[in-house]
Amino acid sequence: MKRFSPAELSRYLLTGQLSRRGCLHARLPRIPGRAPFRPTQARTFSAQVDTATSLPPNSTVVPLRKQLKDQAKALKATGKKKKKNADNQTVPGWELTVGIEIHAQLNTARKLFSPAATSFNDRPNSHVALFDVAMPGSQPLFQPETLIPAVRAALALNCAIQPVSRFDRKHYFHWDQPSGYQITQYYHPFARDGRIALHARDGIASEDGDGVEIGIKQVQMEQDTAKTTAQPGEVHWLDFNRVGLPLVEIITLPQIRHPATAAAFVRKVQMLLNSVDACVSGMEAGGLRADVNVSVRRTEDVASGPLGTRTEIKNLSSFKAVEDAIIAERDRQIAVLEAGGVVEGETRGWSLGSTETRRLRGKEGEVDYRYMPDPDLGPVVIGEDLVGHLASSMGVLPDAEIDELVGTYGLSSKDALSLMLLDDGARVQYFYNVLEALEERLGLAREAEYDQRHALLAANWCLHELGKLTDLASDLGMTPDGECQVPSADLAAILSHLHRSEITAKVAKDLLWSVFRGEITAGGVTQTIDAANLWFKELSEQEYAELADQVVEGEDKVMGEFLRFKRGKAKAYPQGKLMFLVGKMMRAGPEQQMDPASAERVLRARIESVYLPALEAS
Repeated sequence: MKRFSPAELSRYLLTGQLSRRGCLHARLPRIPGRAPFRPTQARTFSAQVDTATSLPPNSTVVPLRKQLKDQAKALKATGKKKKKNADNQTVPGWELTVGIEIHAQLNTARKLFSPAATSFNDRPNSHVALFDVAMPGSQPLFQPETLIPAVRAALALNCAIQPVSRFDRKHYFHWDQPSGYQITQYYHPFARDGRIALHARDGIASEDGDGVEIGIKQVQMEQDTAKTTAQPGEVHWLDFNRVGLPLVEIITLPQIRHPATAAAFVRKVQMLLNSVDACVSGMEAGGLRADVNVSVRRTEDVASGPLGTRTEIKNLSSFKAVEDAIIAERDRQIAVLEAGGVVEGETRGWSLGSTETRRLRGKEGEVDYRYMPDPDLGPVVIGEDLVGHLASSMGVLPDAEIDELVGTYGLSSKDALSLMLLDDGARVQYFYNVLEALEERLGLAREAEYDQRHALLAANWCLHELGKLTDLASDLGMTPDGECQVPSADLAAILSHLHRSEITAKVAKDLLWSVFRGEITAGGVTQTIDAANLWFKELSEQEYAELADQVVEGEDKVMGEFLRFKRGKAKAYPQGKLMFLVGKMMRAGPEQQMDPASAERVLRARIESVYLPALEAS
């Protein structure tokens, strides 16, 4: 099946817009009478009076990687160095059982039960309808368009879509829920009985072998709550832009046995939701959150005994947090049981970089939610025609796409998975954009015997060289269409010249930085090479030889290593010494006119034919 980007699918499903490339446009015109959605201001109001006093003060953002490094140093200083997770997946004599609940924000233009527009970075409390803040007399109005990404998410998770589902009220009192209840689908969810296949390349524990399948009990739609920002002096700011945003809650069966597999499951779910344009953003941006239920029991009780008492760890916001929190809670429960104690069913929390979970509330603090059918909302009827249409327009799912990246383009499984995960799935679309423009420049056609060299070159630059431009992926400005501060056409222009050996790798990297900084305007790569005379004019064999003579002068000790190998006194050829001398050649000569492979070839030949005979003669 032809690959469609998530952004292209979204435009087609929500606005009727079709790409001018591919077979869809040839068969179907743009749907008449449908205009792109523009948020309505009906029944909405702004709860914010003075933005000058309500915006949070500027604060320094500490990257996650630096936080983890600082916490690791602190642990090492106290003598509490953590065991590597790869070696900490099992505890002899004990079995771990994990179930996961994932909450993901749906990619919709409206909230679940009001016409207010969805908002993620807009001014606080600027997209709030009367129902969102439970104004007297306001009632929920189900927005049918929110069903599209929800059904797509459930289909990607291999769930059975229920023809009829219903909404329920989950009662509790908290400042982030003005109505005193949350609308969810506790009794009659819209999807059931799903499953996800995890493979070794997904990062599962080695104890799970080549793969494992995790069952999904149900998927249900529900409201999000208001965003709470803590301030000094026991003050909390509330942003009701988030209240009422549509979520899907994905509930697994208790079938996960290893912490790494649990983290791989959450990662795979995020990748699946992004691939079908169902989810707004990933865990890094707060668009996906996970709660894990953890229990342990002795291996001799596995055959006949029930599962152990479970505890729930709330609001884990990264894949690493999922794995680390499960390991910490597993070890805590085992320590309690081995000491003769009893594990209590309770809710616990986790802090980034911590080594143990913390108690939030116990059974005596658990809330009786008093679920009841919502009397203001009728049943949701999902027709087979809608399900069939969405299933047929899913495009290529991640497993098939990774197989394509590995099999057709020659990428490693690790690089293929990284492309799929980066920038919420937009990086792989950027790769396809670059590859298409590169093949057009090189005049290549998709033939039966596909030459993977240029595809590998494009993948390496899209993944590694592009990643060197910035510490934070968001700084690249990557869009769902797969474009960023470095236009795909400009990177393709750089790579086409590099692939033809018309410029050196160093010049190509310098050009990439110039494009990123805006020093080269869009489409101006070739003109810049012309203007700065950066074209590769390789040195002659004689000039390479003269450079080689220059760099080996005074390196008698290094040359002695080659002589020892020639005389059989060393088992391995001193390749490291050879590359050391090649590096000296590259620094001594005009690098923009030198090819490292040519320099190595000439140097190796002169070592064997000139330098070693001279040493032996002396």
